[in-house]
Amino acid sequence: MVDRKLAEGIVRENVPQPGRASSKLAASELAQRLSEYAFLLDIDGTLLDLAPTPREVWVPPDLAETLSCLHDRTSGALALVSGRSLNDIDLIFAPEQFPAVGGHGAEMRISGDSEAVATHAPPMDKELKRRLAAIAKLSPGILLEDKGYSLALHYRLAPHAEKAIYAAVSLIRAELPNAPIEVLPGKCVCEIKQSGFDKATGVRELMTHQPFRGRRPIFIGDDVTDESVFAIMPDLGGLAFSVGRRAQGVIDHFDEPRDVRAWLAGLIDGEAGARR
Repeated sequence: MVDRKLAEGIVRENVPQPGRASSKLAASELAQRLSEYAFLLDIDGTLLDLAPTPREVWVPPDLAETLSCLHDRTSGALALVSGRSLNDIDLIFAPEQFPAVGGHGAEMRISGDSEAVATHAPPMDKELKRRLAAIAKLSPGILLEDKGYSLALHYRLAPHAEKAIYAAVSLIRAELPNAPIEVLPGKCVCEIKQSGFDKATGVRELMTHQPFRGRRPIFIGDDVTDESVFAIMPDLGGLAFSVGRRAQGVIDHFDEPRDVRAWLAGLIDGEAGARR
């Protein structure tokens, strides 16, 4: 659990290595050294509380302001890292537009005012997508979300359908063993995407570009799809935090998204205090 000391204590200098005790990361000290860090943030379940459907998420009014301030004070080294498409991310945070890795690494935007680019990710085969989409007809309450590079079957409103959904996906995969796809289990969602890219490949690519290059990344995520990024943080000299659980490879965790939002707001307050 990340307690108040996370926002008020001291930053430990060394990046934790496997087998070493985890360290706390404190907003008050970190705020004075924002130029050294890049902030990479998952959205659903990390910045925002989960909702019955993806369209029902609520963005607290002060969150966009916090992200905008942190983006400015890191000279642009803040990016949203999500399974959502870049277009969907922009709709959620409109009118703000941030650097982002979208579609589980399929899309990327280096700066808020740059053009979005695909990171060598081909769109999913139309016939395969059609067959997977038909799974949504198994039960009322299954919500189909077409992300272009992936397809998500949300069953938060039909939790009884979980086993049937995964069984149907497994059957299609068995019938098409050469189809280059991966299944991403999440929180009441089964997502199927093209293989060959994920959030980790997107983050690695992002970190080769300015203003991210040469900075120490701090990644915060909550779900299974974030574990690939947790795993590469040591390679990048970075720090990983999970939300809701202590995931493998992280140095600490937050209990809820509101704790993440409070911590990020504390960075802004601490940086403003340091300039006085």
